Parts: sequence; structure tokens; C-alpha cells
Amino acid sequence: MKPRASRVFRAISHLILVERGPAFRWGFAALSFAIALSLRGVLSGALADGFPFLTFFPAIILTAFFCGRGPGSAVSIASFLASWLLFVSEPGTVNLSPAAITAMAFFGFISVTDILLIDIMTRAVKHLEEERQRSEAMAEQGRLMFNELQHRVSNNLATVAGLLSIQRRAIKDEAARKALDDAVARINAVSRMKRLLHDPTAQEVDFGAFLKNMTDDMISTAGAEGRIRVILDCPRLAIPRDHAVPLGLIATELLSNAIEHGFAGDRAGQIALRLSQEGGNVVLRIEDDGHGLPKGFQVDQAPSLGLTIARQFAQQMGGSLRMATGPEGGTMSELIFPNEA
Repeated sequence: MKPRASRVFRAISHLILVERGPAFRWGFAALSFAIALSLRGVLSGALADGFPFLTFFPAIILTAFFCGRGPGSAVSIASFLASWLLFVSEPGTVNLSPAAITAMAFFGFISVTDILLIDIMTRAVKHLEEERQRSEAMAEQGRLMFNELQHRVSNNLATVAGLLSIQRRAIKDEAARKALDDAVARINAVSRMKRLLHDPTAQEVDFGAFLKNMTDDMISTAGAEGRIRVILDCPRLAIPRDHAVPLGLIATELLSNAIEHGFAGDRAGQIALRLSQEGGNVVLRIEDDGHGLPKGFQVDQAPSLGLTIARQFAQQMGGSLRMATGPEGGTMSELIFPNEA
């Protein structure tokens, strides 16, 4: 439905659905009949014999529309009698000629048809309004259930991450501790994204806010505050909802890789994260001025579990992931995927 037609329909629906008391409805009926009768008397000399009911039909229609079937029927009956006795018949008589009977039958048929059509329309509009209210209530219930589910999932993920962190303390093997740290980081990333997706109707995900919180947490966890400077250039973009979690995991993995390998050995430097719209694609770039990539490194052959996960998610999003040595050294990681928001 076009916007203008939709506004007209809502306006008509509002007029029909407004609750009006008996005093208003019957007062409106009496007033509309009185106006119609008065106009008919004033125009009596100007109207031809074929228009005895001209002023009564609007009164019947408006009364039925605003006040319902009962008052509309009352105006119709009063108009029928006034037309027959005052304008079709001579004063003090009742015209029972075939022409008069035909005219009055026509008047009755049109009046009943108008009232029935308006009554049917009114019932249909009320039914649609009831359905709309039920749909809104169901949508609100679904939204609340969705938010509750997201909240529970986020809390459960945080609980799992906490349990893994506790388990890490009892493990002496560095490789195992590193694997648990990576698992905790990924679980926390999913938990943050779930919290961003609380609203099922939201079309935009504030991914910049996620990146800021993620980088602050990861820098703090790595003990690199003051040693690694992070530059964020992340304007608000409409990220497709089904891409939000994979994108969050890829960003987490690339940032973790930059911190761990680019600035190993307490090296200081900076990491720049940039999220941009380029044509029909979203581009996420993470650049650092750290140690750089090993000689002969190829991202599609990297044995790292984290990079394998990142590559698979990039493919799932219909995008591509590449890593290369930056123009001034360090590492440049770039994810490009089509924007379907």
C-alpha cells in the first residue's frame, strides 16, 4: 500500500473506530435528519420532481458511518416517511400511485444497501484493527522472548569463558594455556556480538562500538596498555545481521594475531583498525607496524586454527581474506565482503 493511501486508510479507520456515546450518536442522527429535511424544504422549488430524496441520502450515509447501523437506520426510516408524506404526496394525503410506490421502493433499496455496506465495512475495519493489535502483541512477545534468549545465551557464553579461565590456572603446559586463551577470546567475542543483537528488528549493528570494546579488552588482557596504541576508524555502517558474529570473530582473530605475533617480546607500536564502505563492499583493514609476516607466508596455507576459522567465515560471508606485509613494514590484514544490508 502506498504511503498516501495508507494514511487515508488509517484516518478512515480512526473515524470508524472512535468510541462514541449514545448521546452523541443519537444527537448526531437527529441533527443530520433535521439538516437534511431543512435543506430539502429550502430547495423544494429548485429541485425537479425526480429528486425528492437528494438531501436525505448524505444524512443516512454520514450517520451510518459515524454512529453505526442503529442511528443510520433511524435516519433512513425518518427520511423515508418525510419524503413520502411531505414531498412525494400532496399535503394531508398519501400517494399510492405506481410511480410513487416505485420511487419509495427505490429509496428504501438504496438506503438499506448503503447502511449494509457501511456496516460491513465497519466490521471489516474493526476486525483488521483487532488483528493488527494481536499481531503487535505477538511481535512484542516475540521481541521480549528473543531478547531474553539472547541475554541467556550471552550469560551462558560468559559462564563458559569463566570456567575455561579457571581451568587455565591449573594447566602448566603453555600450548594448552594458549589454546584456552584463544577459546576464551572467541567465546567472549560471540558473547559481545549476541548482546549487540538484542533487538531482532534492528537493521544496523554498531560494529564500531564492538571493535572498541574488543580492542580495549584484548590490549588489557595482553598487558599491552601503554605499549600498543590502537587507532580506530570505524564509522557506523549497516552490517547484515547474519554477518555480525562471523565478522566479530574474524576481527578478534586478526587483532589477536597482530598483538601476539606483531608485538612479541614487549615490542611497542600501533595497530590501526579501519572499517569502511567501498562501492558495494564492506572493507575491514587491520594494520600494524610490528615484526611483520614470516618469509613466504600465505594466509590460505597458514596452519593456525584461528586463521583457518577466519578464512572459513570469510568464505561463508561471500568475501575474501588476505594478509600481506605493509608498505612500511608490519602486517596488513584485509577482509572484503559484499554489503547486503
